Amino acid sequence: MYGSVEIILPCLDEAEALPAALAGLPDGWPVLVVDNGSTDATGDVARACGARVVVEPHRGYGAAVHAGLLAARADVVAVLDGDGSLDAGVLPAMAEAVHSGRADLAVGRRVPDSASVWPWHARAGNAAIAAMLRHRGVPVHDIAPVRVAHRQALLDLQIADRAFGYPLEMLLRAGAAGWRIAEMPVPYRARAGGRSKVSGSVRGSLRAARDMAGLLR
Repeated sequence: MYGSVEIILPCLDEAEALPAALAGLPDGWPVLVVDNGSTDATGDVARACGARVVVEPHRGYGAAVHAGLLAARADVVAVLDGDGSLDAGVLPAMAEAVHSGRADLAVGRRVPDSASVWPWHARAGNAAIAAMLRHRGVPVHDIAPVRVAHRQALLDLQIADRAFGYPLEMLLRAGAAGWRIAEMPVPYRARAGGRSKVSGSVRGSLRAARDMAGLLR
């Protein structure tokens, strides 16, 4: 029923985490890994696991997601990280919400399985930004760590950010366009390997906050 949903995984140096992350995806769903200029064997590992791979040499989370949208072949796409930290079991319900027309955009709300999974600095920044979004009428409590929507509709939003601000700009533009947004809980656990580029350090969290701050002015 959901074979037309293509999963996009933007990846930077995720060779260690990819096998487990790919194994946890729904069976039969096409997978597109966007290798965002990795210096490890991310692309080779992805291909060996059966994923299609495109390379986006321009570093940046938004650049990788945009490249994935351009290269995807399905009408409906799902985007999530390639580190295995998000339970992909939520994807069928999210896809159903979009396919049925109940939502234009389905997004995940992280539910950590332990306090150590989501460091205080990352959680605090996320909560503050989500509160600002709700004040603007966007009904979310997380900055869309996983999302499902029609591919062309996402491209038509003309999201300009090519760094960590991409998910926030997507929510802002979707809200301004009057999209129906469905937020669903998604189990959040320790990544399958390696270290997060954002929540793995205070510096990474601050960098993401900087990218997002300009969008909320």
